[in-house]
Formats: sequence, structure tokens, C-alpha cells
Amino acid sequence: MSALAERTARALRSSHNWVQLAKFGVVGGSGYAFNLAVYALLLGMGSYVAAVISFARSEAWNYWWNRHWTFVAQKGSVALQGFRFYVVSFVAFGVNQLWLTVFLDWLHWGKLVAEAAAIVLVTPLNFLGNKLWSFRR
Repeated sequence: MSALAERTARALRSSHNWVQLAKFGVVGGSGYAFNLAVYALLLGMGSYVAAVISFARSEAWNYWWNRHWTFVAQKGSVALQGFRFYVVSFVAFGVNQLWLTVFLDWLHWGKLVAEAAAIVLVTPLNFLGNKLWSFRR
């Protein structure tokens, strides 16, 4: 078994990682609801503008809760972790926008359904980026 496979197997057996994933899910779920509520309120500004603003607001919420609850044992520099968190968030947002384009322009889904699906699809990327990079000390 390769070193990476062994490390992955150890990580999957660790209950601590599963607890963090559950907490990340709770924080993400609340951020998800907040994101969609802001998005729905701002749809009059256009789908993409509403997505940018709702993303920025929900990411501030998510950062605070993930720093103070999900990854509390990994607290380090506020500035460094905040910078990393937003780098991961912007990458995830870019992927979100790609999915939003697919769902809105190619598949002609409804705006709220398209945004909801896009958020769900970028969640694994967001969790891994934050766990493995943003909140490392």
C-alpha cells in the first residue's frame, strides 16, 4: 500500500475527521440557507450579481463558525487562516459559477434550483481545502 493510501485509510478511520465533517456540514448548511436567502432577495439585481453578494456574506458567516467551532483545535493566525479560507472560497466560488452557467444557460434550470445544486457540488472541494490547508497551523 502506498504512503498516500495508508494516510487516506488512517484519516477515514479517525472519528475526529468525521466529527469535523459533521460540524462543517452544520456550518455549511446554515451558510447554505443564508446564501440562498440573500440570493433570493437580490435576484432583481441579476443571477450572477446576486450570487457574488450572497457568496461574500455567507463566506464571512462560514469562516467565523468554522474557525470558532469546526476547526477550533487548529486555531492559528487569524490573518493567515482567513487569507487561506478566502482563497479556498474563491476557488470554490469559481467552480460554483461554472456549475451555475451549466445549469442556467445550458440546462435552463430555475435560478434558485441551479444555485442550490451548484453549492452542493462544490461542498467537498470546500471542505477538503479548508481542512487540509486553510486551518492548518
